[in-house]
Amino acid sequence: MSETPVITIDIVSDVVCPWCIIGYKKLEKAMGQFEGKARFELSWHAFELNPSMPPEGQSINEHMAQKYGATPEQSKANRERLRSAGSDLDFEFSYHENMRMVNTFDAHRLLHWAGETGNQTALKLALFKGHFTDGRDVSDHQVLVDIAVSVGLDEKRARDLLETDMFAAEVRAVEAEWQDRFITGVPAFIFNKKFMVPGAQDTEVFANIIENKLLKKAA
Repeated sequence: MSETPVITIDIVSDVVCPWCIIGYKKLEKAMGQFEGKARFELSWHAFELNPSMPPEGQSINEHMAQKYGATPEQSKANRERLRSAGSDLDFEFSYHENMRMVNTFDAHRLLHWAGETGNQTALKLALFKGHFTDGRDVSDHQVLVDIAVSVGLDEKRARDLLETDMFAAEVRAVEAEWQDRFITGVPAFIFNKKFMVPGAQDTEVFANIIENKLLKKAA
């Protein structure tokens, strides 16, 4: 009897990227179609949508206008579209007018550490929920510690990490590596280090890649 094939999936994303959580939820549905047929090993990699974001963050409306030229009406319509897409995937977007975009570098440092402990996906999903559903400031150190503890990470280690520059160099190196591979937008999903899928594709797209590009070749 042959062993269940292992499929690795590298996900390049940011925790304040709405299409990153939507893309993941669609991927999750696709992976669920192969229960017993494949095992999936996920790794999350740092990408900052706004690497120059100041510590105080920026109002979401101001940010959307400055970065994308979006009017308040266009921003509101886009948020409604995201709410609808999230609802279809059992993820809640709770946008509000006072929401802010924040710097995510420290969140990525925590995620790098979580990748060494086996808690990375749990932490990533908790950070998505913290930002988009609960409206928490995922640049605030206490918020980050609370979220880390909620997924089983050590409180003291999390706090010590955030109060120093631990893993800063490693995160910068990861960001540079993916930029060198021409990843300029997120999410990006890389299957078995070979097949790169950009964007929040439909579940059927992910399922087709798993079935026809990965499992058939492994058979």
